[in-house]
Amino acid sequence: MDEDYARWAARWRVPLGWALGAAFLAFSQPTLTGLVAGGAVALLGLALRAIAAGYLDKNETLAASGPYAYSRNPLYLGSFIMGVGFVFAGGSWALGLAFIIFFPLIYWPVMRREEDSLRRKFGEAYERYANTVPLFLIGRQTANPSSGHFRWEKYLKNREYEAAAGYLGGILFLFLKLELR
Repeated sequence: MDEDYARWAARWRVPLGWALGAAFLAFSQPTLTGLVAGGAVALLGLALRAIAAGYLDKNETLAASGPYAYSRNPLYLGSFIMGVGFVFAGGSWALGLAFIIFFPLIYWPVMRREEDSLRRKFGEAYERYANTVPLFLIGRQTANPSSGHFRWEKYLKNREYEAAAGYLGGILFLFLKLELR
């Protein structure tokens, strides 16, 4: 992995995501069916993100329970599911294609960079975890999901309410755009 590109992707993933989101909202052509179906899919992604955030103590402990027992990156997986939902909700296939291209180009090196950092910080414990739990997609449960608990204070500390606000804002915007056409 090219470390310079991974560093650049990590730094620019959020601003580029906002730019893609703004373009998506500007060029979206929502239909009621797409908005309802896509909104439901995006809500599943939001729920995955919310649950994962309630298990995560960033840079303090190795998260390996809850959703982390099935995917090493449930937050990014939740973001991907949300993005796919918004693709359907917005009905812009050109920007949907941009999302499908953008996501792996930005998030794959970010996941690998974070993996390297976790490997350095947690050593053999991370190696055992990484050898049993898939990097991104959900696999069969191999870690111990009962070794941790969801905590609202972790959800709040990780500022996951910002994703919920983004979801609500996006859905409301698309609904208003549909009604005002």
